[in-house]
Amino acid sequence: MGRKISAEDGQTALAVWSKGNASRADTGTAVRYSLQVLAQRHPGQAVEVRVPPFGAVQIGAGTVHRRGTPPAVVEMNTDTWLALATGILTWENAVNGKKINATGVGSDLTAYLPVFSSPRPRS
Repeated sequence: MGRKISAEDGQTALAVWSKGNASRADTGTAVRYSLQVLAQRHPGQAVEVRVPPFGAVQIGAGTVHRRGTPPAVVEMNTDTWLALATGILTWENAVNGKKINATGVGSDLTAYLPVFSSPRPRS
């Protein structure tokens, strides 16, 4: 990922997104910040989490991945990711609702979510 997003900027962007009126820039900052925190908390290269067009990170101990597509890939849209990261949506409900494209061993992110411990209501 690019430059590190400060906790203040990231939390502000998440708060704006949670109110339902986020700009593209705010949404992008919220996504990149939440992915940054996820990667910091769960370092590794076993699973790639993709939230196009804003970012992707590799997380989780296990398989060492160096080139090409990792053995486990999880991809979703921005609102699904932010709802998961903030605890508004559970992994199970997202999977059952077909909001996630997850392939490979270890692509279940239940153990990593939510990224932020206190769910943020979305109006």
